[in-house]
Amino acid sequence: MQRSNIARIRTWFVLSRPPFHTVGILPFVLGTILAYKINSVFSLEIFLLGVSGVILIMLSTYHSGEYFDYQGDVISSRLHENKFAGGTRILPNGKISPLVPFRTSIITLILAGIIGIILQFVLKTGHYTLLLGCLGAFSGFFYSTKPIRLVQRGVGEIFIGFCYGWLPVASAYYIQTSAIHPVIHWMAIPIGITIFNVILLNEFPDYEADKATGKKNLLYRLGKKSGNFIYITFSLLASVAVIASPFWGIPFKIVYFYLPVLIISLYIVVMMLHGKYEDKKISEKLCGLNIAVNLGTSLVYILAYI
Repeated sequence: MQRSNIARIRTWFVLSRPPFHTVGILPFVLGTILAYKINSVFSLEIFLLGVSGVILIMLSTYHSGEYFDYQGDVISSRLHENKFAGGTRILPNGKISPLVPFRTSIITLILAGIIGIILQFVLKTGHYTLLLGCLGAFSGFFYSTKPIRLVQRGVGEIFIGFCYGWLPVASAYYIQTSAIHPVIHWMAIPIGITIFNVILLNEFPDYEADKATGKKNLLYRLGKKSGNFIYITFSLLASVAVIASPFWGIPFKIVYFYLPVLIISLYIVVMMLHGKYEDKKISEKLCGLNIAVNLGTSLVYILAYI
């Protein structure tokens, strides 16, 4: 019985992808730190509720994705073992019913909405609190969910860049201060671009599965060569944006903090130039390093202000 409970916990842990929540939590923490450093404002209660809402929206996003990407994930599980692509493989392996993550995606979405109502109407965090939350919830839930299914319309990656770039930083700052500082717009560029690149690169291992299921995401529409060009271009643009940050009033020490991230980013670019995305083992490593670039980009902004 105890082993059965442990197995269930492990299944839910894998299905919910806690490590991938960091890509949304770090930008939210950044926005909160900015509110404190720029406006000397910080409410622990608001922060905890806000970050809980972000986590619930990400849970809804990941769980709905597992349900609606089921057919593609079955094919992907036969083609590769890349832990960063093809879903969690919980459903293809028959560990739980496909309906379970669909139901939990709706429940977590409702809970996130309740938190948004409390923040706006009880804690008086600002008139746009629910609007900001709905932008993230709608884009996340309908990224994979039919009939809208943003990922299949060739714009899903752009929405993800917005929802994991500008939105969490701006939302965290807003619910603390009821305003949005202009510097946030600049920070959102490299953070948004790098998470866009995370999604784009993760689509390379799933390319054949996506073609087989008609999942017309951005890479499907562009092809690997054009997708590779966009990845490299955006990666270089993100690096330039971070290095140019001091011109926007961000502490100059961010340049020193960014050097390790820059090295990793340039390494991935070189590998992509040599077409290493076709090598399954190397591709998995590149996907992992790519996430590190995104997290590192958010982290260097945090360190610059701490």
